[in-house]
Amino acid sequence: MNDLYLVPHGRISMGYTARNGRSFQLGTMTCDSQLFGEMEFFTDYLCQLDIVAEEPLELTVINGEKLQQALLKTPQFALFFASAIAIDYQDTVDIFTRRMLYPIAYNIAYDLYHQYLKDQPVEGFTKCYLEAERFATTDRVYRRAVKKLEDLQLIKRDKEGLVICDLEGLKAFIE
Repeated sequence: MNDLYLVPHGRISMGYTARNGRSFQLGTMTCDSQLFGEMEFFTDYLCQLDIVAEEPLELTVINGEKLQQALLKTPQFALFFASAIAIDYQDTVDIFTRRMLYPIAYNIAYDLYHQYLKDQPVEGFTKCYLEAERFATTDRVYRRAVKKLEDLQLIKRDKEGLVICDLEGLKAFIE
């Protein structure tokens, strides 16, 4: 199948479950005319992430054969796709690299700070176990990392989730 999918609006989540049962949740995304399937269209590889609708949503199917014809007729369209793919790739590699190379407490702090700045390509989850999977760890390890940030008085938990208590301290922690 070489079709692409356009989601005008709605929330989706992206994740991966390995054969050993461990899960990694990249996060959630609020779609604003988000296109899915372009990497698969150009590479003919299967999608590496599970993409799940977090709410009912409508989508438009873009026929791959017609797209192929349009790209041949108007090659400038390929620049649009190359740009979109490059941005998605850079964002995803940045997230994966940071999550692999830094401690979980750092990643939670980094994530909270950038949520505050509203410059994250993906957002978190409201359920603790999904947040743990977002940082590729267990619930217990995630809670321990949150406790460390609480002990440093950088964040606190409330009904809404994790809240920044000391913005400058949090910024200094991740720098």
